[in-house]
Amino acid sequence: MKTKGIILAAGKGTRLMPATLPASKPLLPLYDKPMIYYPLETLVRIGIREILFIVQEDDLPIFQKTFGSGEEVGLNFSYKIQKVQRGISDAYFIAEDYLNGSSSVLALSDNIFLGKKYFSYAEQALNKMKKIGSSVFGLPVPDPEKFGVIELDNNENIIGIEEKPLKPKSNLIIPGMYFFDSNACELAKTLKPSDRGELEITDLIQIYLSQNKLALQRLDENIIWHDTGNADALLVAAQKVKNYEIDNKIKMGSYEIAAYEKGFIDKDGLLKIAQKFSKSDYGQYIKDVYLGEVN
Repeated sequence: MKTKGIILAAGKGTRLMPATLPASKPLLPLYDKPMIYYPLETLVRIGIREILFIVQEDDLPIFQKTFGSGEEVGLNFSYKIQKVQRGISDAYFIAEDYLNGSSSVLALSDNIFLGKKYFSYAEQALNKMKKIGSSVFGLPVPDPEKFGVIELDNNENIIGIEEKPLKPKSNLIIPGMYFFDSNACELAKTLKPSDRGELEITDLIQIYLSQNKLALQRLDENIIWHDTGNADALLVAAQKVKNYEIDNKIKMGSYEIAAYEKGFIDKDGLLKIAQKFSKSDYGQYIKDVYLGEVN
């Protein structure tokens, strides 16, 4: 059974208000494309074609208008509503029928990753999940005390996870992309709300750890990561994306090009997408990639 993707995009974006009054946070522009394009590209790059968007009820029509069925890019998009925000692990209550026994990759819509090896790391994490049961990224940061921190033994095995510890036992944190086998939905049902009333993703990860089914995928220090929670973080992330694209002469977040390069659509399909965005730099870039391969 194929692994399915989930993008949790139901955040209200209260720290970004009033910018999020007219538009859902995941659809705000991050440089030249919506923020949610970046995790969507990751899922496509690692071969996932069936993807569920979990959104707020008011946002459902605009998500459906923006992404449609996914057919034009060789993908299969579905949509479900999160009526009450109960934490990240709540995604596995909402997605249970959709997953129908599949393994999954759960991505947060506001976590952005950049780096030459990033997609390779994501694919490795997917493979580790398939072999062991689950996997998480381990990202080195200068301020781990603000996040969920990974504790390792001498053999680089995860032996503990602490949420916002005063004295972190490593500089590795778990950013917002998680890889789980088909048991995630049943395990999520055993969770109890935390002190802040949410079903914490850390608690779900802890269950896999207790069953010796949690693998670590390290991200190197060259990987750029942003949790775009406020206006300053969004601005910094946008500038990082712009600089990264200029330096490497590529477009990040182009899930359409990713779909083409994975063989999910052909050149005609990519050309139709380029024509759809023909008035923008983004559309022109896609067209240049297509024409470059023709010449």
